[in-house]
Amino acid sequence: MDSQVTYADLNLSRQSAHGSSSPPSLPQVIFLSQKSTEKCSVDAQEEYRSTQEYRNETTERPGPLRCPIHWCSLRGKCLFLSHTFNSWKNSLADCYTKESSLLIIQDEEELRLIQGLIKSGGILYWIGLNFTSEKNWKWINGSFLNSNVLKIDGLAYGNSCAFISNEKIFSEDCFVENKWICQKEPKPVRKSGT
Repeated sequence: MDSQVTYADLNLSRQSAHGSSSPPSLPQVIFLSQKSTEKCSVDAQEEYRSTQEYRNETTERPGPLRCPIHWCSLRGKCLFLSHTFNSWKNSLADCYTKESSLLIIQDEEELRLIQGLIKSGGILYWIGLNFTSEKNWKWINGSFLNSNVLKIDGLAYGNSCAFISNEKIFSEDCFVENKWICQKEPKPVRKSGT
């Protein structure tokens, strides 16, 4: 497990009903766990939330949710940005082997944050969106794209899939090789000894 533990001694005084102080109690020790993950290039506040998790061991039972090593945490999702190139279908299969799926973007805010992770306009990533025989853009979870929320540049035809850059979402032939982004839910961290 890749974490640091910080110990803090707290001296808390208790007031009695008559206004006098009771004898000092034993120090209460609280464990603060600091999660370290791969740094993501997002705004400072979101990056702080995604890389720092503190918890009070005395009150929290299930434990924090964490992403696997080499995955970034963003808005309750774990994201994996590939370093190699593949077709859309092979990218979809790779995500499946990682017990994840190609990225599904929920809204403009999430789009902006994900585009912040992409360092250069020349880097393109497949996402979980393709043009169906019904002549609609459809996410891999079966829902249709709301074109009022997310706009796709380029022509759409029978074998079109969507990729994202740091500026836009584009339509491209699904056989073209790009990088890709997988997503999965974070998992609770198991406490040692349980």
